Amino acid sequence: MQDYKNLKVWEKAHSLTLGIYRITTSFPREEIYSLTSQLRRSVVSIPANIAEGAGRNTKSDFAQFLNIALGSLNESLYYLLLARDLNYISNEEYDKLDREADELKAMLISLINTIRKSNS
Repeated sequence: MQDYKNLKVWEKAHSLTLGIYRITTSFPREEIYSLTSQLRRSVVSIPANIAEGAGRNTKSDFAQFLNIALGSLNESLYYLLLARDLNYISNEEYDKLDREADELKAMLISLINTIRKSNS
């Protein structure tokens, strides 16, 4: 359908993923198979689902993958909040990533709505 690397929403999701990977390097070692892994897995799912959906044949398929990406973003936001509350990241780091995630959420919702309107 289209090259996902040309989508601003994918660029934003990829940037957020890189930011999460950077902050999780400082998480306690005992979290490597729990919170670190869960947060990384959920955040990687966001740009991966955008990429997969962009390669599908129909707009409705693309919208479905964007919905999955949105769910993964919400999951990631919870893990990020948990990391802050466990003092694994500072309030400043949390606020920066939370703002990025909110921008990404708005972009995903807007794109989903645009695709749905074009299909009706």
